[in-house]
Amino acid sequence: MDAKIADMTAENDTADCFVCRKHRDRAALMPGGPVAEDELVLVSHIVTPDALGRAGSTAYLGHLFVEPRRHAPGLADLTDAEARSVGLWSARASRALREVAGAEHVYAMVIGDGVPHLHVHLLPRFPGTPREYWWTRVDEWPMARRGGTAEIEELVRELRGHLTHGATTGSGIPDAR
Repeated sequence: MDAKIADMTAENDTADCFVCRKHRDRAALMPGGPVAEDELVLVSHIVTPDALGRAGSTAYLGHLFVEPRRHAPGLADLTDAEARSVGLWSARASRALREVAGAEHVYAMVIGDGVPHLHVHLLPRFPGTPREYWWTRVDEWPMARRGGTAEIEELVRELRGHLTHGATTGSGIPDAR
């Protein structure tokens, strides 16, 4: 079954898919490079709006994406191996946001309306965020942590370093990857 799903969605890996292009080109679409990656999944930070030709030069710091490398429109389109890897990296990146960036909670969501390539949004909520800005409005709080490309690149380096050298299983036991 996994091979059939892979065959069905491989033909959709087109040059016009934003996520596929981001994985291929990286550069400005992936400030600081990947936060983490393996053969099936890539974790990256959201870009600033100006990198996409929109108004604005800052982004919500810590807003990460966990994406399968293969073009897969949604969760149901993942192979079992991809699903395990997406889940694993969602958990590891969430722990890194807590341990490195100081998040008190990390929201995870899949929307799928705008870009037909699965991407799990990880949105950290930081201490002091008023309750009315929790969940989908966490990045709208006027005092939310925002940064430009340089700040994103620095956070990506810190997260990547933690995931590479300081990752734990969540129980304080080093992860034996």
